[in-house]
Amino acid sequence: MSDPDIHTRIKDLVDAEHQLRSQLGKGEISAADEQRKLADIERQLDQCWDLLRQRDAKREFGEPASEAEVRPQSVVENYES
Repeated sequence: MSDPDIHTRIKDLVDAEHQLRSQLGKGEISAADEQRKLADIERQLDQCWDLLRQRDAKREFGEPASEAEVRPQSVVENYES
């Protein structure tokens, strides 16, 4: 996945967050459903940002950015910002 692809995915996930909040405000989904779906989106966002950081680090040290891999959610969700 290229950097522009990752940025597009991030934008799509942020749009999905906004849509969920709107649906909750309109009573189209329950608060529990919104929270469950938001938590999943946040984990996916963490993975995207982690992948971008990996790609940047590889470039910085002269390695191919394409060698960066998506890490499991269980790994990236425990990182501190």
